[in-house]
Order: sequence, then structure tokens, then C-alpha cells
Amino acid sequence: MRQPSAPPFNAPAARRLRAALGMGPEHVAYGMRASYGLPYVTPDLVIAWERGVVTPGSTELTALAGVLWCSPGELLGRPRSLREHRIARGVAPEDVARAVGMDLRSYLRLEDSGQWRGNERQSAALARVLDLALPDLVTVTGRAARLADLLRSAVTTRWQAYVRPVRKLAPMDTGVLEAVLQELHQDYQGHMAATLSWGGGSAAASESGREFLDRIVDTFWNGVEARTPRP
Repeated sequence: MRQPSAPPFNAPAARRLRAALGMGPEHVAYGMRASYGLPYVTPDLVIAWERGVVTPGSTELTALAGVLWCSPGELLGRPRSLREHRIARGVAPEDVARAVGMDLRSYLRLEDSGQWRGNERQSAALARVLDLALPDLVTVTGRAARLADLLRSAVTTRWQAYVRPVRKLAPMDTGVLEAVLQELHQDYQGHMAATLSWGGGSAAASESGREFLDRIVDTFWNGVEARTPRP
């Protein structure tokens, strides 16, 4: 079984929050020992966390957040994995397992493997309990690579043929999706044509096209966000 990855710890945030409370590293260490049963935490370890020399594990992160009177999410960078999103939201694995209709052991296996195997109903429940935005849901359920493949095909061929497959992968308003795919297609084709017209030749056009395709997923989500009304 794969070892759990450490959450993306935000060392400057931990240092800033501690200073705002007027606490020294020794106060933080004492609180983690006395209130959270972590006898090995010393002021030197707290300082090492704040300098980014070492990274606290999940249990340590939860305790540190408690001592600093903040949520675990305030001590994290952008979550990447399912486990990191759960920790950032401060949700117990038991609560996620219950929400998605799995036993705890099965759910933890999914976290450990990094491969989500839930069905559509369970994926929707996962998004609700962890308050996942659609891009994050696509990523943590392992669909980002497939989305990238579909988007590359859409911009290099007929984008209209990929509306339904993309929408099945990432459910959203059809009008928004069509507008984004059309714009991506136009941008890619125009970019390739412009590179050739500048006299760069096919090699330059190919390199420029590859760069566009490499960032296609981020460009896609930016386009979706720009066209989605804010609540």
C-alpha cells in the first residue's frame, strides 16, 4: 500500500498565525503535547515546520491547527489529493465514508491508492461533503488525464463532437461548455496559423501548438470560470 503523502503545508502561514496570537514556539509545542498527546513535539520541531525544513503529518497538522485556533485548511497550500482536500476541510474520514456510502476501510484504501473508484452518485456525494469545485472533483477522481485527451482532440479536430464526452466527464451548463470549446478551438487554430504566417515554419508552429496543448486543461477551466455566473 502506498504511504500517505504529507499535506502541502504552508509554513509562512503557520509562522504568521503563531505570531498573531503572541505565542512562541515553546507555547505551541506545549499545547500540542498537553492537549493532543504528541509528547515528541518540541519548540525546535515547531521552528523546523515554520522554516519548511520538515513537514507535519496529518495528525500533527490537525493538532497544530487546534493550538493556533485556525482550521487545518489555513495551514495548507492548494490541496492536490483526496486526502489533502479532506484534511483541508477538517472532515474526518469516517464522515466522508458515511456520506459516500462506503465502509471506512474501503474509503481509506481509495485515499491510500490515490485512485477514486466511486460511481457517479458517490462522486456527487464526495463533492458535497468536501465542498469540491468541479475542477478539484475531476482531479481527485482521476479524470484529469482523460479530460486533457478530450480537449486536445476537440481543438485539433471538430470541437462539436466533444461536447457530450466532455460534459459527461465534467457536468456543466451545455452553453458554457460549447462556448469554451469553440473558443479553445479558434485560439489553437489561430495560434498555429499565426505562427506559420510569421515565417516560423512548421517546426515553430508545432512547438507553439504543443505548448498550447500542454496547458489546455488550465485554459479550459479558466474559460469555464469566466463564463459561470458567481452565486
